[in-house]
Amino acid sequence: MQETSLFQLNDQHSVASHFLSELRKTGFQDDRLRFRRNMERIGELLAYELSKTLTYQEHTIQTPLADTEVSLLQEQPVLISILRAGIPLHQGVLNYFDHADSGFVGAFRDHQDEHNFEIALKYFTLPDTKDKVVLLIDPMLASGQTLATVCNSFSPDQKPKHLHIVSAIASPEGLQHLRETVNIPYSIWTGAVDESIDSKAYIVPGLGDAGDLSYGPKL
Repeated sequence: MQETSLFQLNDQHSVASHFLSELRKTGFQDDRLRFRRNMERIGELLAYELSKTLTYQEHTIQTPLADTEVSLLQEQPVLISILRAGIPLHQGVLNYFDHADSGFVGAFRDHQDEHNFEIALKYFTLPDTKDKVVLLIDPMLASGQTLATVCNSFSPDQKPKHLHIVSAIASPEGLQHLRETVNIPYSIWTGAVDESIDSKAYIVPGLGDAGDLSYGPKL
């Protein structure tokens, strides 16, 4: 299933470049609060751009002076994030879709050796996703295996009508893997598409481990 669209923040000049630069730059990465806030800002900007593609209905509201017509979301999306690295990006998206239901998936690379791994899914807590617009949030779209595994894990009675995959940074290899494996219509929303992934499937130039930079090294 080919993606229906690909949006990159860095395709245009904007303040998003400052946030992405600080996420990447080693001198700024020691400040975890700043790193999380910049990741949150990227989530906010991507949520705003994504919101332009959703469906709206006209409503009448009352101001102190008169009634007026406004366009409001017809339906709130469902937000699903990959733990733990996805939490700051999730919060940025949630800041803009503040009435949305949220779910979380615990997924990680189960390494067979230095260069080979499988994706282990150990935790799911999800709201109703059947025929919903779902935003699947993971800051680093590297090999694409984690997101593809999650995308294809929805049971028939919980299958979304459309997936919006939200990431801070993506790789060409990860995007290609999604094109080859995901069986639900989807769109990509990312801050940047980088050059490649290395032999360990980390994005280059990337920014490092988003979870560790947000919350500290794991054992």
